[in-house]
Amino acid sequence: MRADDGHPAGHMVRRLTLFDSIMLVVTGTIGPSIFIVPADVFRAVPNPGIAMLLWIAAGGITLLAGLACAELGAMFPEAGGQYVFMREAYGKFTAFLYGWVLFTAGNSAALASMGIAVALFLGQAVPSLDAERVLYAKTIFGLHLTIKLGGVIAVGSVIILTAINLRSIKVAAWIQNSTALVYLVAVLVIVAVGFLWGHGSWSHFTWQPQAGLASITAAGIGVAMIPLFYSYDGWEYLSWVGGEIKDPRRNLPRALIFGIFLVIVTYLSANAVFLYALAPMQLAHTTTPGAEAMGILFSADVGRWLAFFIALISFGSASVVVLGGARIYYSMAKDGAFFRGMKTLHPRWNTPVTSLVAQCAWVCVLILSSSYDELYTCFIFMMTLTYAMTVGAVLILRRTQPDRPRPYRCFGYPWLPIIYLVVASGFVLSTLFTKPFESLEGLGFACLGVPLYFYWRRQKSV
Repeated sequence: MRADDGHPAGHMVRRLTLFDSIMLVVTGTIGPSIFIVPADVFRAVPNPGIAMLLWIAAGGITLLAGLACAELGAMFPEAGGQYVFMREAYGKFTAFLYGWVLFTAGNSAALASMGIAVALFLGQAVPSLDAERVLYAKTIFGLHLTIKLGGVIAVGSVIILTAINLRSIKVAAWIQNSTALVYLVAVLVIVAVGFLWGHGSWSHFTWQPQAGLASITAAGIGVAMIPLFYSYDGWEYLSWVGGEIKDPRRNLPRALIFGIFLVIVTYLSANAVFLYALAPMQLAHTTTPGAEAMGILFSADVGRWLAFFIALISFGSASVVVLGGARIYYSMAKDGAFFRGMKTLHPRWNTPVTSLVAQCAWVCVLILSSSYDELYTCFIFMMTLTYAMTVGAVLILRRTQPDRPRPYRCFGYPWLPIIYLVVASGFVLSTLFTKPFESLEGLGFACLGVPLYFYWRRQKSV
């Protein structure tokens, strides 16, 4: 039996090109944070030179993880990415816990927050679509139920993106490509026009200690690195769709490396033009550095267009999460470690239909119940830990599977992976100490999946 595009039914089809893959890295990583995080960095480290170096350092550390993931992705070019890497390196139980955390909270809560971001910024661009507008409010059995326009728009965004991903991965890739290109071109135009004709000052790049700004300390640098690392999060989604990338043994490593480089350059360019518009003290005392910088460089009226632009970026980023997450759950179901229906592929479109629909339904529940924010906070520690485990898998598999073909070998092995593990371990411990309650709650929630794991394993053996 064949699907309507001529490919065998019941199998994922490799439709993503190298360009699609690079744009997926860009869209998955770059989100609205670039218009907010610069203020967080300058509050912790007000020195312009050091702040820019920290953006480079965070990008470099991310690239170290990308190099390791590139080796693993070329070794296991199949759907599931990090889930598959952990299954091979640490065993099925650890891999299941990773996937369980993603579905119940990590990935689903992130997707819910992106849908809310679409609604919030769209409401700023079009006042009639104000996200806080209450559509329905009623008390039922002592529980106060409130439905706001923002929640409806967020749910609608997730449903639309799920429907697109159900129909065709190429259409979903087209959305991601378009979003990434619009973003990159817009940043290029903003930087060029801002420096040539904008109302800024080069003196902002010179460090001048001032009252009201924090002194530069090692603790401040550590605080600044936290939002920086999260700004670079999202590149790993590419490994999740490894089963649908053309010539993955070559294109997956290339896309990861080129994509992360492109993100680093984009972030540095955006920060440079923000600093040209606003002095370090101004950046440190604003909550919307992107909007204020655009207002000073060009016009106060640009804020509405910027909000619409951020809504578009959030929509594209959400598309990547919809696309990638469903492949994790599909791979788990194939291994007999999740609901069996999750491994179902659409007979015509070769997309993981049940996995996509289940993901959509759960995310909509999180949005309407407003519980996504608390869940995501609880799993910051868990998600940070998974990055360290992914890089550690390179070291483990070099020893346990030395004869497996490696079309790409991690550059700088073993020292660069070890450097990343040292940095990531420090970040994991820092997260554990600064957010002990949330970290332990995340660990406890992960353990709730243990009985289900053994149930599904027994069902598979039967």
